Amino acid sequence: MKPHNAPIILVESDPGWPKAFEREAHRIRSILGDKIIQLEHVGSTSVPGLCAKPIIDMLLVVENSADEMSYVPALEAAGYPLRIREPEWFEHRMFKGPDIDINLHVFSAGTSEVERMLRFRDWLRSNEGDRDKYAQVKRSLAETTWRHVQHYADAKTSIIQEIMERANAKCNTLRQQT
Repeated sequence: MKPHNAPIILVESDPGWPKAFEREAHRIRSILGDKIIQLEHVGSTSVPGLCAKPIIDMLLVVENSADEMSYVPALEAAGYPLRIREPEWFEHRMFKGPDIDINLHVFSAGTSEVERMLRFRDWLRSNEGDRDKYAQVKRSLAETTWRHVQHYADAKTSIIQEIMERANAKCNTLRQQT
């Protein structure tokens, strides 16, 4: 991990973030074509009204993220360097963008983390109270000097779990009603 040794810079929600996502999504679709099962805008930049680090988080679902030969060479040739390989965590891979700051997270189809990321995003989009609570915690944590950005992300775990419990409970209630 590259040392950060600074507070986290958060900015207010930017209406240009969805357009930046669409531009990158179009480029990635042109690179990978039918290897893409799902490509989504996730993370705080995907939630209107939520402060965020100005980095577009993208979720790419492929058949098997561990099968790197099926997608890594094409992405790297197009300027997307592979930065993180986590086989122990859902076979996660993460790439950076060629000319804008993105995190392209790659997971296999059917991985529970995909559903969790989308549920969290969708819940924050529709629940102003939890969106505000999450923003408050993020702002408070961002003021700390963090040795690594991952430590800031880890420090948000308890608020994310709290919010996910409410989102999951609502989802379970809706399932029971159908």
